[in-house]
Amino acid sequence: MGLGLLGRGLGDAKFLAECGAKLTITDLKTEKQLKSSLCQLKKFKKITYHLGGHRLSDFKNKDFILKAAGVPLDSPFIKEAKKNNIPVQMSTALFVKLSNAEIIGITGTRGKSTTTQIIYEVLKAAGKHAYLGGNIKGVSTLSFLKKIKKNDIVVLELDSWQLQGFGELKISPHIAIFTNLLPDHLNYYKGNMNLYFKDKSNIFKFQNKNDFTIAGPAIAKKIKTKGKKIIPKPLPASIKLNIPGEHNLENAALALETVKILGIKNKIIKKALSRFNGVPGRLELIRIINGIKFYNDTTATTPKAAETGLKALGNKKNIILIMGGADKKIDMGGLLKIVPEYTKKVILLPGSGTDKLPKKFTEKYAIVKNLNEAVNSAVNSARKGDIVLLSPAFASFGLFKNEFDRGAQFNRLVSRLK
Repeated sequence: MGLGLLGRGLGDAKFLAECGAKLTITDLKTEKQLKSSLCQLKKFKKITYHLGGHRLSDFKNKDFILKAAGVPLDSPFIKEAKKNNIPVQMSTALFVKLSNAEIIGITGTRGKSTTTQIIYEVLKAAGKHAYLGGNIKGVSTLSFLKKIKKNDIVVLELDSWQLQGFGELKISPHIAIFTNLLPDHLNYYKGNMNLYFKDKSNIFKFQNKNDFTIAGPAIAKKIKTKGKKIIPKPLPASIKLNIPGEHNLENAALALETVKILGIKNKIIKKALSRFNGVPGRLELIRIINGIKFYNDTTATTPKAAETGLKALGNKKNIILIMGGADKKIDMGGLLKIVPEYTKKVILLPGSGTDKLPKKFTEKYAIVKNLNEAVNSAVNSARKGDIVLLSPAFASFGLFKNEFDRGAQFNRLVSRLK
């Protein structure tokens, strides 16, 4: 249920088809919209497709339903499956239940991708058999079952939706990392932060005394676990990072505590951290042209994330900020207050969220029709020493397929500049 375009559902479908399963794939998107995914499934003959909408009849007489992240738990189709006593599973949680690997799970509103990647890079540098999965574009965690061996380590980035599956199966990772909790996805959770935290809390809820939860100080007080709870100390001055921002010092400190539990030597940790260049789409330096730096921060889909990016890069009011997009029903007050302190110009992409912004939250701004216009406007305004920052603060829906598509388009446009 939910093939999608990010590759995770595609990988799940391939894996199940290769195992000999008789599959029905259903998605709200049409055949035309899903063309890139469907082309890669042509060789499998035991797949029935019902696209452009779901059918209640598909949720009867099945052995199990594999639900994509983001499908609401109160979906009438999921209710139909449960009424018919059909198990509803989610890919990453099902993998964790069936595998015998050592599981490290990372969640949080911000910082989970960077923390996940740092842990994975350190483990690789230490020569460990490690796999990277969960909320990773193009990766089917379920398909790891083909190659995972005992004592292998799997590092999972886990969003709140994927953790719903952990709650259904009553499982938690051996080591759980919880970076922070900030307003996000409130359109999905109908403005209720408690529901958001409830899903997130599945990362530690079912731990035992042999497990660990590592959490930043702000969120640690909300966490009740049977495992050992660790609040990381500030990153030692002897460890140098190659990525900007105080928030990344916090991410690295969480990662440090994790790899210490796994017995990784300090020498290996320091070397791996000094070589880490960040995660694509997260304050990613794309190019420097005529002294102007271009940063891709497309995954900053909340105001707090965009605020963090501004603070990490700006100190001279030299940022030309490209922001705007679809509304997630999150208060923008904190971001709008600091925008004038860090920016020389703001360029607004269209979207339902942009439409709700006050018209004069900053003196110098421009409203454009698309990302191409935004980049051109930014270049025309930028001078040597300035920063052009794509940090949208909103979701990508409407103008782009997803935030990765938004970031990829930005990168292409910047690569063509002379």
